[in-house]
Amino acid sequence: MAENESMDYENEVVTLTDENGEESDYEIIGSLEDNGNDYLALVPVENDADEYIILKVEVDENDEEMLVTIDDDDEFDRIADMFDDELTAEYDYDDTDAPENNN
Repeated sequence: MAENESMDYENEVVTLTDENGEESDYEIIGSLEDNGNDYLALVPVENDADEYIILKVEVDENDEEMLVTIDDDDEFDRIADMFDDELTAEYDYDDTDAPENNN
């Protein structure tokens, strides 16, 4: 896949489990690849907020995809800017609403 090319995850719903074991459903609203890594932008299914979260797609030892937070601030800022550019054109997100990094 070429750098910055979108993957075909959009409109899928995934269930994420937080650190307390609570599950929440999220809709994937965007995806992109940068420097060989895949990233997803997600919004909570049961929340009409204009905020989204960004997670990195990694592969575990069983070759299964898992979503993880982006711990590197520079990486997160770069990817957030890319999603902001992509999603602002597609969705009506306010420029003051920054994506969240769920660390």
